[in-house]
Amino acid sequence: MNTRRIHGMILRVNRVTLRVSYQSRLTPGGRIVITLTETAAVKVKELLEAEGATDLALRVAVRPGGCSGFSYEMFFDGDFAADDEKAMFGTVGAEVQVVVDPQSVQLLEGATLDYKDGLNQAGFSIINPNATRTCGCGSSFS
Repeated sequence: MNTRRIHGMILRVNRVTLRVSYQSRLTPGGRIVITLTETAAVKVKELLEAEGATDLALRVAVRPGGCSGFSYEMFFDGDFAADDEKAMFGTVGAEVQVVVDPQSVQLLEGATLDYKDGLNQAGFSIINPNATRTCGCGSSFS
C-alpha cells in the first residue's frame, strides 16, 4: 500500500471522527482547507487563552524552504486578507478559527493538523496527502 493511499485513508477516518466528536463550520466566504482534530483544536484554544488573545486565529501556511522544499508555518494572527480561507473548529463556546492564505491552499488542501502529548511524540503534526516526501524533522515536505 503506497503512502498516498494510507494518507487518504487516515484523512477519511479523521473526517468521520471529527463529524462525531465536535463541530467544524465555515466562516462566511470560507472553506475547510486543513482540518483540525479535536485534540489540536483544544490545544490551540488553550494556547490562545494562555496568551490572552482569544480574538486571534491560527494561521497555517506553507513557505519555500526546509530540507525537502517547503516548510509549514503556524502562528496566531489577527490580520486577515479578503482572499484568506477561514474555518472554525472545536466545541460550541470553545471554537478556534483557522486561516489559510491563497498561496498555501493548494499545498494544504485535505491536510489534517493533529496534536499529541505522549511519551513517544509530543506537539503538533500535519498529515498532508499532498506531500510526496517528508524529512526527518517533520516540518518540511515536497
